[in-house]
Amino acid sequence: MASEAPRSDPAQDTPRVTPPPHHAAGLPAVGHSLRMAQQQMGVRRTALTLLRVNQKDGFDCPGCAWPEGDERHTAEFCENGAKAVAEEATLRRVTPAFFAEHSLADLAGRSGYWLGQQGRLTQPMHLPAGATHYEPVGWDDAFAIIAEELTALDSPDEAVFYTSGRTSNEAAFLYQLFVREYGTNNLPDCSNMCHESSGSALTETLGVGKGSVLLDDLHQADLIIVAGQNPGTNHPRMLSALEKAKRAGARIITVNPLPEAGMEKFKNPQSLGGLTKGTTLTDLFLQIRIGGDQALFRLLNKLLLDTEGAVDHDFVREHTHGYEDFAATARDADWDTTLAATGLDRPAIEEALRMIVASRRTVVCWAMGLTQHKHAVPTIREVVNLLLLRGAIGRPGAGVCPVRGHSNVQGDRTMGIFERPAPAFLDALEKEFGFAPPRAHGYDVVRAIRALRDGDAKVFLAMGGNFVSASPDTDVTEAAMRRARLTVHISTKLNRSHAVTGARALILPTLGRTERDLQAGGEQFVTVEDSMGMVHASRGRLAPASPGLLSEPAIVCRLARSVLGTRSAVPWETFERDYATIRDRIARVVPGFEDFNTRVAHPGGFTLPHAPRDERRFPTATGKANFTAAPVEYPKLPAGRLLLQTLRSHDQYNTTIYGLDDRYRGIKNGRRVVLVHPDDATALGFPDGSLTDLVSEWRDGTERRADGFRVVHYPTARGCAAAYYPETNVLVPLDATADTSNTPASKSVVVRLEPSRTP
Repeated sequence: MASEAPRSDPAQDTPRVTPPPHHAAGLPAVGHSLRMAQQQMGVRRTALTLLRVNQKDGFDCPGCAWPEGDERHTAEFCENGAKAVAEEATLRRVTPAFFAEHSLADLAGRSGYWLGQQGRLTQPMHLPAGATHYEPVGWDDAFAIIAEELTALDSPDEAVFYTSGRTSNEAAFLYQLFVREYGTNNLPDCSNMCHESSGSALTETLGVGKGSVLLDDLHQADLIIVAGQNPGTNHPRMLSALEKAKRAGARIITVNPLPEAGMEKFKNPQSLGGLTKGTTLTDLFLQIRIGGDQALFRLLNKLLLDTEGAVDHDFVREHTHGYEDFAATARDADWDTTLAATGLDRPAIEEALRMIVASRRTVVCWAMGLTQHKHAVPTIREVVNLLLLRGAIGRPGAGVCPVRGHSNVQGDRTMGIFERPAPAFLDALEKEFGFAPPRAHGYDVVRAIRALRDGDAKVFLAMGGNFVSASPDTDVTEAAMRRARLTVHISTKLNRSHAVTGARALILPTLGRTERDLQAGGEQFVTVEDSMGMVHASRGRLAPASPGLLSEPAIVCRLARSVLGTRSAVPWETFERDYATIRDRIARVVPGFEDFNTRVAHPGGFTLPHAPRDERRFPTATGKANFTAAPVEYPKLPAGRLLLQTLRSHDQYNTTIYGLDDRYRGIKNGRRVVLVHPDDATALGFPDGSLTDLVSEWRDGTERRADGFRVVHYPTARGCAAAYYPETNVLVPLDATADTSNTPASKSVVVRLEPSRTP
């Protein structure tokens, strides 16, 4: 039997610290995966469930968006994927009796870890205005409450409709369809907080806001640059792809302020040799200062321009625009500025140049270490400049590879979850469904929080996710949510957002990926798009956690009927009965999904078209790939300050906390830790193990605090620090965002350390 959920919060402020390991995975990962899975699911359920993860006839892992190859291992999952599946397929249940026992105030005082450990939600719950406890509510009454509040608004733009990347293509398409027929483009999503900078930069430079490589391109690459990403914790199955590339002769450059065990050596648990010996992955480690990536790539581009034979002039002449302006700007790059910005030494950068020049097929991968800075968009454009100089777009084994998090965050955007929709997409919706979608841009995440704070938005509805914990400036976000008239969360499990409510609140429990979806038209499946534009089916097989659950498509369809009533000509009942009818409409609205139902029936699904990759065609304003030029930016630190990046623990996925350990950084039983270089910590007067309060400083003079963190002397880049989110999201100002993309700048927060006020 699975273990009982914890009844009280464990102590989280007494972490034990040991030296970090220099390899990832191996037997410890296998043991940890099985132990946590059995605690949640029991032995038999663990075996039945994990063997269906990421299989062609199984369900897509909710843990990340890394793609699967055509040939799949029997155990096609990683440690963190096993944790994600275990928490969804858990035998623990959150019933109405739980809510009767725990008041809203009690829930608000609990940790996110404790809330998530309680298990699956089983029944819709309603918090009436002025009530102290959530109460059971029927589905029809719940939809009536939402309809009452939405129809009472002065404008549809006073409602915000958030989406998490876990949502399927079918549910996402229905959700945006309902929201736009209701009358607004207020469709913020988790992309706004993570990869919006990638989409902005890639759309401008290449014409497509997605990566240009497939999994086989990594396997064929001569050189892979992994910048601002920690695959060992955030995308562990990527390590297998890097291992395969290494065995085929690829070299790997890692660019990161922190040494990461997974990028040092990977012990592949899927092979006996991997378990015992492992594969060294990184050939060159560039331990860069936080925010110095644009300066690094700018200097590399200058050096390429100055190196005979390094520029693919035929590609530049035929396929690009803006080369001369870019080259003139790049030639102004200088060593002194670059070394100050990056903290690197000259020999290391020169070695990186030699590796780039020697590679005909180069892939650059990145994640939030590049996207969450004020100058994130120019940084990613500089990465594109490097690849354009080398002709490394539209060539097998080469291209851009932004590595997404949630398993369908890219698909949600493809389905139209976007506050700034393309006119062509709206035209297609209007033609297909016969109503005029709104054309004015809506709120992204940051603007939605401001609107709630200022009283311009009054209803908040979230399809999945943990908006309160995922968002920046925690105190501001929570106060903004509490100003709403109604907050609604469609969720599988309890999280912090359920305890930070408007005047009224609803929790609507939904099916998970692992569960069978039986509708009036028979058993259904959904589809997802991975990080490389592959679309495939996902089929759950477990019995639902409760007979009171509805699927996300069913929830949207019933909500739409309740809110829109007879004024909608959309066949919501048909869509709920048979998801194939949804896919037929997607096929007529979204380019690349033609003949959707037939193509997704193929085991493994199909690949969406990508003009730069497939044809070397660039659908930009100029009709070519665009070189860009921008001033080099990097954070400048006042004396006595550190530059903090927020990051995940290994026992964590986004804001879901699976446990209190970070095995690959030597942290056990604690999350309130801050990693600081020993020389910096000593200079600031903080011995290893001392307690500090983190105080962030913003340009308007305001300060934000996070109290009671243990100082861990750690081999970070000098002047830099790292700590886990969501605990440190409180330090990220709401107005600290990336230019163009408006993504929170969570990876470059100026902080000072103060002796802790916490006893």
